Amino acid sequence: MPGPLPGHPNDAPHVPVLIEAILRECAPISGTWLDGTLGAGGYTRELLKAGAGKVIGVDRDPLALQMAEGWAASFGDRVRLVAGTFSDLDALAGEALDGVVLDLGVSSMQLDQAERGFSFMRDGPLDMRMSQSGPSAADLVNTAEETVLADVLYHYGEERASRRIAHAIVAARALEPIQTTARLADIVAKCLPRPKPGQSHPATRSFQAIRIAVNAEFSELAEGLAAAERALKPGGLLAVVTFHSLEDRIVKRFFQLASGQESNSNRYAPARADTTARFQMVTRKAVAPDDEEVARNPRSRSAKLRVGRRTEAPAKPIPHAELGLPEIQKKGRR
Repeated sequence: MPGPLPGHPNDAPHVPVLIEAILRECAPISGTWLDGTLGAGGYTRELLKAGAGKVIGVDRDPLALQMAEGWAASFGDRVRLVAGTFSDLDALAGEALDGVVLDLGVSSMQLDQAERGFSFMRDGPLDMRMSQSGPSAADLVNTAEETVLADVLYHYGEERASRRIAHAIVAARALEPIQTTARLADIVAKCLPRPKPGQSHPATRSFQAIRIAVNAEFSELAEGLAAAERALKPGGLLAVVTFHSLEDRIVKRFFQLASGQESNSNRYAPARADTTARFQMVTRKAVAPDDEEVARNPRSRSAKLRVGRRTEAPAKPIPHAELGLPEIQKKGRR
């Protein structure tokens, strides 16, 4: 759940992005909701305050769940904390849901901890694992073939200099394994022009891409959307907040396919019946933060919210290829 920039004096990291828009678009809030990316608990607490009878908070990060135990206890049985990923949220919930909210991306508390290795702003071990288990970013950077690294940087980070950066990474690791965020950021920065005032750090796109690959974020997102479809009652709401164009593209495509609004390349083909729609769109287009929220929380600048309401139509899986997920063939080190 991205929050404010580290050290920003006017921001509090617990303020969830686009929460006012979520509460407005999903009103009235009631019944049982699932917060698929618990983080610091901002969405969960606001949903409870707005009228949710119970919220199931799911997170893959053990630290997030540990930190939540203190404040969650004050809500009694209205909050249930569950370890897991939102790709399994229907099984983790164990009951039909009135609403699901997914806030994608890395949380402020993860970014702010150097030892988690998510940010080039703080030197630390090259980790980036949200679950704190499995292969790390260092494993990927030091073992993947150059072509695989280039594909990851290009498809997951939209980095146009992906081949140049991948070649530099392979050359650097041949001298010494890349183990820290500072060293990786320095390698990437040397491949790109010096940023102009106001531009993002040169390593931003590369760090995003590697983080997405390490945590399988795109496949998790696709499976999480499908799991939410299975878990929601008829009339239940799915609210998804994305933070970059790649995520939003997948969410937009999911809602287009699930609501029967996908474009038809053959104008002579029969239109899909409304009864086949598994979602009805609550937001006709993505909702962005207003100027006041962006000023209060700069990390919200790129956020977009999409909300759909579940119909009575049976859930139906959507192949990942139809959602536009990039396919990257993983290979060993060359």
